[in-house]
Amino acid sequence: MQKILLLSDTHSHIDDDVLKYVKQADEVWHAGDIGDLSVTDAIKKHKPLRAVYGNIDDSRIRAEFPLHNRFNCEGVDVWITHIGGYPPKYNGRVREELMCNPPDLFICGHSHILKVIPDKKINLLHMNPGAIGKHGFHKVRTMLRFIIDGKDIKNLEIIEFKR
Repeated sequence: MQKILLLSDTHSHIDDDVLKYVKQADEVWHAGDIGDLSVTDAIKKHKPLRAVYGNIDDSRIRAEFPLHNRFNCEGVDVWITHIGGYPPKYNGRVREELMCNPPDLFICGHSHILKVIPDKKINLLHMNPGAIGKHGFHKVRTMLRFIIDGKDIKNLEIIEFKR
């Protein structure tokens, strides 16, 4: 069993409110637009981190984190990328791979809009945790936490902060 904290679009912002939840997780996953390595360094001081770079991230961040991160957690095939679209309108960069070899859990950031959508056509769960940073049009800062227990993804929670 793994307790996961999923966040995205920090845009160089990390604070004690977020770090409180980092400390409660087993792993933290970041879906891009990190903004500054001080964000990921702060997370890594407390917990293991899996992350991807986003469209605003500079060459230093791109050197440390990949564009796509596909891995297994417990019995769940996970794919994290920053720009991936939503079911059924996936981004062209990922569409073919998703159709041919879908993961169990497909995670994106970028939109600053929290969404959790099952794609029954290709049998995956799509998650976008919204944006936890203070830069962007969103009015509420959001992230997700959940448990992966074998093949089960359960106890999904939305965590919100005022901007």
